[in-house]
Amino acid sequence: MWTLSGFIDEISPDFTEQCRLAAELGLTHAELRSAWGVNILDLDPDQLGVMRKTLAAHELRVSSIGSPIGKIFIDEDFAPHLDRMRHAAEIAHSFDAPYIRIFSFFLRPGANPADHRDEVIDRMRALARVAEQADLILLHENEKEIYGDVPSRCLDIVRSVGSPHLRLAWDPANFVQVGVRPYTDGYAVLRPHVEYIQIKDARAADGSVVPAGRGDGEVARTLRALHHDGFDGFFSLEPHLSTATAAGGFSGREPFRTAWQAFTDMLNTEGIEYR
Repeated sequence: MWTLSGFIDEISPDFTEQCRLAAELGLTHAELRSAWGVNILDLDPDQLGVMRKTLAAHELRVSSIGSPIGKIFIDEDFAPHLDRMRHAAEIAHSFDAPYIRIFSFFLRPGANPADHRDEVIDRMRALARVAEQADLILLHENEKEIYGDVPSRCLDIVRSVGSPHLRLAWDPANFVQVGVRPYTDGYAVLRPHVEYIQIKDARAADGSVVPAGRGDGEVARTLRALHHDGFDGFFSLEPHLSTATAAGGFSGREPFRTAWQAFTDMLNTEGIEYR
């Protein structure tokens, strides 16, 4: 039984509106990235308290904290960012979230990834140590323009850090946007380390983001393989159907509903049960 979740800030900046539509669509979980236009790590205690009450009122639990950890340039000061990672762990505990999404640092335009590998691995180890101490699991997302944007470097990160508290989040659209055929080029090597699936698709011709199954993200092939493998985890809708920036994306109520419909139609076609 697969569990659906979603970056519900793509529905509306208003957190009540986010939760209302998520519950209407039958979601049991949400991924928290922002509310009222403020990043989850920058909300004050009162705002976080309102979020917890609103989630409970809509019978929603939290699958992951969609943090921006690792979304700084590799040559920027890391110490404040490590403190921010510790805060992210506190936020995760406050929402009973088992996962925190992270990234492996932006590279400057024209930089050779190999020149920054050692620093990336050192930083990722430090982040993993925070997760180990907090008994949480970090999910590295294959974002564009970071060190771990292609399968080989995603594999390098997770193998080199070697911690059960660092796993991979699979984002097919991001792979497409860096010239990767997700299933063909990445599934076999990354599957042992994949813990969490983000549902976003894209067209190879221009990188445009589209609902699941309408792009070149090989989503159907990946779903069949995951089902065959006995995967039992979260699938988080991250549609990005209206706007997409380095800080995140937005869809709106109806585009988010469209994304949910496209993905659940795929699951129904494949005969895959979900909740």
